[in-house]
Amino acid sequence: MQRTSTDFDRVKMLATTGLSDYEIAARTRLPRATVQRWRHRSAAPRTDSRAIDTEICISDGAAYSYLLGMYLGDGSLRRWGPSWILRITLDTAYPGIISDCCDAIQSLRPGKRPSPKDDYGGAKCVHIESTWREWPRLLPQHGPGRKHRRKIELADWQQQIVDVAPGPFLRGLIHTDGWRGVNRVHVKGKDYEYPRYQFSNRSDDIRRLFTEACDRLGVQWRPWTRYHVSVARRESVAILDEYVGPKR
Repeated sequence: MQRTSTDFDRVKMLATTGLSDYEIAARTRLPRATVQRWRHRSAAPRTDSRAIDTEICISDGAAYSYLLGMYLGDGSLRRWGPSWILRITLDTAYPGIISDCCDAIQSLRPGKRPSPKDDYGGAKCVHIESTWREWPRLLPQHGPGRKHRRKIELADWQQQIVDVAPGPFLRGLIHTDGWRGVNRVHVKGKDYEYPRYQFSNRSDDIRRLFTEACDRLGVQWRPWTRYHVSVARRESVAILDEYVGPKR
């Protein structure tokens, strides 16, 4: 569903009342990133026919949301003649994640199932590659340079998919740039241990997308060092466990 000029007008009206982007997003049920963009626009955005075409060709929103998270974590796009190659780099220690990535690509990309390719540099990782001329349309965040050195934001149609399927999106991000483990602490002579999730990415924008998806699911999080986000509350870990769980 495309955003309407009525949505835009309501955002502009609420912005004049002094409400924050977070409060406006909660009232309008729009993504906070959309509110942030619209607050500074003088006119409603025009419908993008290219975005509509791209949205229509995505038949599995959960698979797309998962693959988008993986791409933002450890993915890249490069030209291959008239086409493009999507590459996701994954750790060989987790064959289940490798299989899930191949499943997601196969759901979105008609044709041959991608096969893992060994990394010839000697590292314990594989590349999942898929050639398709449509990848830049499905992943418009591609561009020159490292992701943490350029602006990363979702198109409106992407945000709508992530809003519907935030769990798979978080799963893709955590499968590439996060972990679930046991935190052990010693307090007042007693030892305690509890499960928690951590997500680490040098891009402020990608960490923001992670925390916004957490907010969407009711997952409480907090910053942990400069580039890390921690989820440690029992109820929030339980929510993430429904979508992520330990790496396998």
